[in-house]
Order: sequence, then C-alpha cells, then structure tokens
Amino acid sequence: MVSVASLGAIHSYATYVPRHRLQREELGAALGVPAGTGERVVASFDEDSTTMGLEAARRALGDGDRPGSIHFATTSPGYLDKTNAGAIHAALDVGDEGFAVDLAGAARCGTGALRAAAASQGLAVLADVRTGRPGSADERGGIDGAAAFRFGDGSAAIAEVVAQASRTAEFMDRWRLPGEASSRQWEERFGVEVYLPLIRAAAAAALAAAGIEQPDHAAVCSPHARVARQATAELAGRVEHAEPALGHAGAADAGLTLAGVLDRAGPGETILLVNAADGCDATVLRTTERVEAGRQAEALEAQLAGGRDVPYTTYLTWRGLLEREPPRRPEPDRPAGPPAARAREWKFAFVGSRCEACGFVHVPPTRVCKGCGAVDRMQRAPLARRQGTVATYTVDRLAHSPSPPVIDVVVDFDGGGRCTLELADARPDEVAIGTRVEMTFRRLYTAGGVHNYFWKARPTEV
Repeated sequence: MVSVASLGAIHSYATYVPRHRLQREELGAALGVPAGTGERVVASFDEDSTTMGLEAARRALGDGDRPGSIHFATTSPGYLDKTNAGAIHAALDVGDEGFAVDLAGAARCGTGALRAAAASQGLAVLADVRTGRPGSADERGGIDGAAAFRFGDGSAAIAEVVAQASRTAEFMDRWRLPGEASSRQWEERFGVEVYLPLIRAAAAAALAAAGIEQPDHAAVCSPHARVARQATAELAGRVEHAEPALGHAGAADAGLTLAGVLDRAGPGETILLVNAADGCDATVLRTTERVEAGRQAEALEAQLAGGRDVPYTTYLTWRGLLEREPPRRPEPDRPAGPPAARAREWKFAFVGSRCEACGFVHVPPTRVCKGCGAVDRMQRAPLARRQGTVATYTVDRLAHSPSPPVIDVVVDFDGGGRCTLELADARPDEVAIGTRVEMTFRRLYTAGGVHNYFWKARPTEV
C-alpha cells in the first residue's frame, strides 16, 4: 500500500459558484427543443476561468498563506501561449517566489492539477466556463465554476489521499479543435462501451490499494453524462452514499464534486472520487478529525441554491454567440504591458498605500500623502479582502459594455480608503447609498487581444 504522506493531504478547500442562473425551460422555449427543468450556473460576462479560479483560491487561503506552487487546470484558458496561473499568483499577493503553471485543454487536467499540487504541497486551482452550441447537451448540462485545494503535510490535514489508480485509453469521444468555441461528441453509446470498463478497473484498483471494500462516499465525474449516470448507479449499489452529479464543469468538475463531499463527510470517513475523461482516475481519501472545523465557509450546496436568473438572449450575448448592437461609444484602448507591470500590486492584488505619519489610506497608492503631505513614507495597504460602503453611485446606460448599464460606485473601505469602482452582479435597483460591498476580481474588457483584469465591487448580499 502506498504511504499516505507520499500522496498528499488537503489542509483547506473552497469553491466559487457564479451568481447567475439560466433556466432550462426558457432555453427550450427559445429554441423549440426539450431542455429539461431546473437551472444551470452561468458565469457573468466579466468572468472567465482565471477570475473564478482566483475567487476560489482566495477563499481557500488564509491571510499570509503563501503556497509554494499553483497548478491551474482549465479547458477554457483566457490566454494561450501565456501563463494564466501568473495572474492568479499576482492577485493572491504572494510576492514573486513560487511556481505557477497551467494545465489546460481537457477535463482530465483537473486530476493532474490535484496530483501535482499534492506532490508539491501547493495549491490546486480548477476552473472552467462551459460553452456549448445553442440547444446542445453541453449548453443545458454544463456548469461554470471553480474549486481550490491547499495541500500540505499531514500535521493539519482535513483529508488525506490514501490511494489512487488510473487507466488510460485513446478513443474519440469528445474533442475540440484549437479556436473552436464548443466541443463535439461521438455517438453516445460508444462512450459507454469504452468508459465503464475503465471506471470499474480503476475504482477496484484504488479501493484494493487502500484496503477498503466499501467507501462511505462515492462520486463519479465525466463529461459523458450517460457514463456518469450508469457508473454512479453501479457504485450506489456498493456504498452508503453516492453523491449526485452537479452538471459537468469541465476541468473543475472533479474539484467541485470533491468539495461537495467534504462539505458533508464526517471524521474518519472514506471517499472514492472517480474522474472519467479520456480514461479514468480513481482517488481514495480519508477525512480526519479536523474535517468539520476545516470546512469551507459557505458550502457548495448553499452557493448553488443562491443566484439570479439571466435571460437566454443575454447569456448568448455574454458568450459571443449573439452579436448585438453595442453602445455608441468608442471602444476602449488595449491595456499596455509596461504600466500594468509597474503597477502590478495595485492592478492585480489591489494594494493601496497607508501614510506612516498620519494613517491616511490612498487608493490607488501614491508617494505623496494627501492628508499631511509626507513624501515616501508609505506602507502597503492590501484592500482585496476589505469590505466597504457605497458613498455615492451613478448608472451609465451608454458606457461601452457587453451588459449595460454600467454601475459605478464610490466605496469607502473599512479602515480607510476611498475608490471609484464598477459594481458587479447587481441591477440599478439593488444599489443605494450605504450598500455594503466586497471586492471581486473581474475582466473589465478585452481590447486588441489583451484582457484588462482588475477589481470590482460586489454587494455582500443580493
């Protein structure tokens, strides 16, 4: 049996689920096709895998926690030929030290990020935006979201990796050419014939290596919905709890599913996590006595229960599948590399400056104090985790945006500092003077092939 220490231990975890929801009945009515009932989670127009991954990572890490490595898994990277994990690393405000790398392209890279982070005692970040052609199973059955797991030694673990096993096979089930927005799938029955034997073999091997006949929890992730249903049905006959599928989240699916189990698992319970994508990876974990105290602040189930409806036409516009008349305003200029690099702590980590002489907080940071005039007597003032209050606001219905109107708010931060920011995830009737807000990392716009990432305010309760 493989030693537990060599396979990794989870110290903390967190998930991020966007607030918008697409009702499947509306989708079906718009296209005249059966789409089922319920809703799917939808990332906003200003969210992508990088911003969602950062939100999950922020929740998984405590103040001052500096992971030595970040392994970022996604099938929907914001950039190619550029490390997206670098933006996450910068936004976490952990300095220049450490290793950050992308694992991108296929749903199986989620397992790769988890294993790599476990081996290096680092941070695994899994995030995806799932886009399918209108009316497709991917469109109605996908889910956008992110999960992050902080690995370390066994001293403060909430769950330990006991065993793992994998099976790999080359077959044409799902694929997407570079530059295409959505995936294609082969005939459904073919995937079932190939996947089920691989799942049975990998699950049996992992359980045997762990010395377990019947785990307390079992969950199957697969982009092939029928495979996930059939394999879960098989496992449900052998275990006490089989976790339901959430709707597939691409590379983030294994992370979201595991987090959902950790939200409910008790101390000393075993978990079988199966990720069937281009093969099968089975992982057996055992929770520790710290699991209840170490749960994420807001359970995945609670995050999924909240949300606001978004019209289907708006969703299509956000994904670039419906081109609508833009506001009659000039498009923004491409963000320049040199000033972004020079202001990295402000732009990515949202760090202001506090005067050592009088305590005045400057947002953005400056060398000369506006309060007392002191020069070069500034301390760092991180504000990304601070909440604030709306002092005043304006609603701009003509500003360039894929989802007008734009709401700009002046925020007074707790502990000092005032800044004008765009408000995310809110309608004009949901903001007022005195509204409490928190910070969220978003994509302001994209121009000239460059994403302008920065921070927005978001109501703490909507």
